[in-house]
Amino acid sequence: MTTTTNRVAVLPRPIRRVLQNFLLVWLDANFDESNEDFKNSIQHLRRIVASITTFTDAEECVDYLSKIEQEKVFMIVSGSLGRQVIPEIETWPQLESVYVFCGDQLVHEQWASKIHKVKGVYTKIEPICEALQIDRKNCDRAMISMNFNGIDPLFMYTRLLKEALLNMEDDDTNSIKELTEYCDQQGDIDKGEIKKIEREYRDHQAS
Repeated sequence: MTTTTNRVAVLPRPIRRVLQNFLLVWLDANFDESNEDFKNSIQHLRRIVASITTFTDAEECVDYLSKIEQEKVFMIVSGSLGRQVIPEIETWPQLESVYVFCGDQLVHEQWASKIHKVKGVYTKIEPICEALQIDRKNCDRAMISMNFNGIDPLFMYTRLLKEALLNMEDDDTNSIKELTEYCDQQGDIDKGEIKKIEREYRDHQAS
């Protein structure tokens, strides 16, 4: 198993909990980390998610997924392993969406089309990233709305970020910088809100 993370993964726990309520799992028996296509795919995915956990063993992957309770899982899977694994776990509530990444789209669409959590069968990483970005945003909105029913989701999202920031220790200035950079990269968080949070954190530290 390989866990690939970007800088946001080292942020303090309260902020990680606010920023990411989902996981990306990628299962493929033929992973080659030295392969340029693999590196390129990881680079594309890192623009969307905070961490990527990869598996080459189906049993190990299923065991990992079975222990997830709080987060939602987005899963990229090869065609052959997907046909073997996904029918067994498709009803699991933690499994949000599945993206089949393979070399023969027509063959794998035959079984994948029967599973509603499979969002599509793809031969390139770019359309997977596009679908994942849409599904990630929908998941964020749905979970925030569910947790704060009747309260404006953006308002609560901002309040949670502020609370997490104000509870941070004095030596977490670098984490603030990483947090705001991450928020800026997402593209769906208002830049004015990001700057407002930075100002309030600085004011809090100065008081």
